[in-house]
Amino acid sequence: MAKAKMSDPRTERVADLKPGQYADGSPLHDVQYLECKLILKTDEFTSPAGFRKYAKLVARAAKECGVGFDTAAAKGTRPAIREVMFLDSEDFRLYNNAFILRRRVRFEDGFPADEPEIVFKFRHPDQQQAAEVDVRPNLPEDYRVKFKAEALPLKDRVGGYRLLFSHNVQFPLSHAPKEGDRMAMQRLAEVFPALKTLQQTQTDRVSLVNQTIVEEVLQDLGQLDFGKGVTADANVALWRTRGEHLPLVGEFAYQVKFKRRQDVHDKARERCASFFIRLQQMGSAWIYLGATKTGMVYRLNGNPPQSHE
Repeated sequence: MAKAKMSDPRTERVADLKPGQYADGSPLHDVQYLECKLILKTDEFTSPAGFRKYAKLVARAAKECGVGFDTAAAKGTRPAIREVMFLDSEDFRLYNNAFILRRRVRFEDGFPADEPEIVFKFRHPDQQQAAEVDVRPNLPEDYRVKFKAEALPLKDRVGGYRLLFSHNVQFPLSHAPKEGDRMAMQRLAEVFPALKTLQQTQTDRVSLVNQTIVEEVLQDLGQLDFGKGVTADANVALWRTRGEHLPLVGEFAYQVKFKRRQDVHDKARERCASFFIRLQQMGSAWIYLGATKTGMVYRLNGNPPQSHE
């Protein structure tokens, strides 16, 4: 019997969505971002030198793959600090049903530089299922929807990738309703109708996941150029607990934005995938397989990441 031929992930295209619409008649949102993420061990991230060391690895992989890497804008910049909090019920009902609710704020010189940003997302490996969940909030103020394909390494080995589809909505905290109990599941379901099926009792509430506030140390590395007009800003981050400064996980990421999938030239797409795979191979000692940043926060007290990730 002939052995089945393995497909090359660098040349595979994500299938188009099946036509559909939300309850108000709006067409389903389509993917307009590709974000490639490598979850990293924290051993090297004990000082800014660790970020610079990984940047050199990125530069070598980019050169080998014919990818441009311009570090001029990032040269001499200092790491940015952001505070990240996840909210969920005591039984982690949101996360176990593929929902994530997050608050994030950026700091400069020790003080908040912007108002907190709220992000609500449904993240799932099935693109159609992710698209069909209407994450739009019931708010009079503006909000922004972002539908991303997130590429991560395979769970058990380096040298490939798997996809999660992240259907997000984000808005500043000031746009959220000020009346009522913001931590009540009933109030949240009024703001995010997609959560209505998760409420079990009138007293259901959310709180800080594992009582942990994450401090993110984010360093810009430069801009990757995959050709044909496709570029991506690249950065590396360390997540650690606020207060104890317990390192949780690191991440290297770069994101490509496009209006339509057809706009991304095959050569640029293949170069992007080749770089992602080659960087894994060259930096295999850095890779933390089978993890996501969010999953690391949830597993602090023993709740393992669920199958949807």
